[in-house]
Amino acid sequence: MARCRIFTIDEGLLPVVEGGLYTKNFSTLRISVSVVKFVAPGGASLKARAHSHGEEASLQLTGGCSVFQPDDNPEAEFRMEAGDALLIPAGSSHYGNNRFDESGVSMRLNVVSPPRAEFVAKDAAPFYPLADVPAKPNP
Repeated sequence: MARCRIFTIDEGLLPVVEGGLYTKNFSTLRISVSVVKFVAPGGASLKARAHSHGEEASLQLTGGCSVFQPDDNPEAEFRMEAGDALLIPAGSSHYGNNRFDESGVSMRLNVVSPPRAEFVAKDAAPFYPLADVPAKPNP
């Protein structure tokens, strides 16, 4: 029988880019959960690559983020501040730009269904779709 799992949001994050981006990812049969933490100043220059996947619910924990949908409406900006949530439709190409709080952090909790293929892989390397990093192949 499947068991509940508890995790602490801001502990045990792994470096994607030391001094700039940290994350941890979990998957079940139907969803993937990702905690993403950008830290200034190193995280301020990291740009996300447009990507798409299943339905996503994103909760901005600290700082802020602007999400763009380049294929659907390149002019539209969806601004999130701490405490805001955003629903992204399945298959919608999107990327985000961060704004940092007074402590220099922008952190989100993302839930995607079905689970992101990049998060199901058994390797220990954390993943985030950065603009200057090639996409991971689907397993």
